Amino acid sequence: MSILNVEHLSHGFGDRAIFQDVSFRLLRGEHIGLVGANGEGKSTFFNIVTGKLRPDEGRIEWAKDVRIGYLDQHTVLEKGMTIRDVLKSAFSYLFDLEAKMNEICDRLGNVDEDEMNRLMEELGTIQDTLTLHDFYVIDAKVEEVARALGLLDLGLERDVTDLSGGQRTRILLGKLLLEKPDILLLDEPTNYLDEEHINWLKRYLTEYENAFILISHDIPFLDEVVNIIYHMENQCLDRYVGNYEDFRRVYEVKKAQLEAAYKKQQQEISQLKDFVARNKARVATRNMAMSRQKKLDKMDLIELAAERPKPEFHFRIGRTPGKYIFETKNFVIGYEDPLSKPLNLTLERGQKIALTGANGIGKTTLIRSILGIVKPLKGSCELGENLQIGYFEQETTGENRSTCIEEIWNEFPSFTQYEVRSALAKCGLTTKHIESQVRVLSGGEQAKVRLCKLINRETNVLMLDEPTNHLDVDAKEELKRALNEYRGTLLLICHEPEFYQDIVQDVWDCSKWTTRIV
Repeated sequence: MSILNVEHLSHGFGDRAIFQDVSFRLLRGEHIGLVGANGEGKSTFFNIVTGKLRPDEGRIEWAKDVRIGYLDQHTVLEKGMTIRDVLKSAFSYLFDLEAKMNEICDRLGNVDEDEMNRLMEELGTIQDTLTLHDFYVIDAKVEEVARALGLLDLGLERDVTDLSGGQRTRILLGKLLLEKPDILLLDEPTNYLDEEHINWLKRYLTEYENAFILISHDIPFLDEVVNIIYHMENQCLDRYVGNYEDFRRVYEVKKAQLEAAYKKQQQEISQLKDFVARNKARVATRNMAMSRQKKLDKMDLIELAAERPKPEFHFRIGRTPGKYIFETKNFVIGYEDPLSKPLNLTLERGQKIALTGANGIGKTTLIRSILGIVKPLKGSCELGENLQIGYFEQETTGENRSTCIEEIWNEFPSFTQYEVRSALAKCGLTTKHIESQVRVLSGGEQAKVRLCKLINRETNVLMLDEPTNHLDVDAKEELKRALNEYRGTLLLICHEPEFYQDIVQDVWDCSKWTTRIV
């Protein structure tokens, strides 16, 4: 039975078309991976089917009484809400029923017999619903899920805005699990999650009985949890049975067949045009020329999809720094409370190091403290000489209303417009992306704009905090190649071993020195 039907969907932003006559059908129990390059419209598709965005054309129809759980990569949690508040909000519809039940009880003493019978029947239905959905053991349910996701150790009374990106993602996941929806919509759920919780989510989704649609650029993760792939490319949506590897194999074969058919047709068109041009003026051969012209006119032309520009990252190397990049002495990081034991760390010129460990233990805080953005609680950090540091932040705050061109021009005022456009194009952004405001771009396209700033400045040290989040497969592969080629020093936070293990010489496991329980 179909849970969701999307028919003849078309949508765009300004003159930039995202979908053109797209149809989609979701069946019960299907585990779908929604894939495609950055900016193809995957998150927009989720916003349309959940009603957050109204399409230009088309019909979206959900099965009756279907409950949807949506993990949105841009969800904002309000200051003042605790972890417990967010988890309990999964039961908000039950609390509404409880309020209605109390209201009915208050009215029972002031109604006639017929109305009383009707209200008693309604009261019984509400009580059955509350019992069926575990309303009277909500606190126990909340603690059970919080324990599974490692949230209990953070303290359920913690303000959610004090937490790291990964911890907030785990809270939103916990809320979804408590809601027990008929369908899960998951937008980049592994972003900001550490290896332990990615493995937990992998097991959960593998055993999940209901349907889900998953947007992810984490290929090993996708391969293990999905059985259907929908590929979004050039305003179309195509269905493939199997996991990502199955899709890629079939896609490459189809692409090769289409290219071969296109070349064959172009050759035939060339020959027909040549014959018509040579024979249409001669009386003896005019009829044959007209016959070939009719064939040309009736021919269904094969069109190749426009190739998306592939990113090219080349980090510009600066001058040679001193032997030591930084050295910490009894360095304690944190905010009000310490996140680490006293640290005595040394990073030497040319080293490439990955920082690993669970979310919330202080990896980002360590980098920010080394850079002087966050003041340490104790100890000192001495930076080396002649450093030219490039820093890629995990998260950016606020709505950026600048266009991509303005964003790069503000950073490099001496660039000509041609140089600005060229720099952005090399990062895999099209003309329409380049002229758009940064805030309307996808997470991956915004990351490419930030990388554009980084690669056009001379550096001898790179400090990168989860640079692969939101990036599509091509951009990840190119970033990996560029970091391997980089002759400077690298300090990298990343939750994807398959990305960093061929780049770094050593891994610093931050869980060995953290004071935080996660």
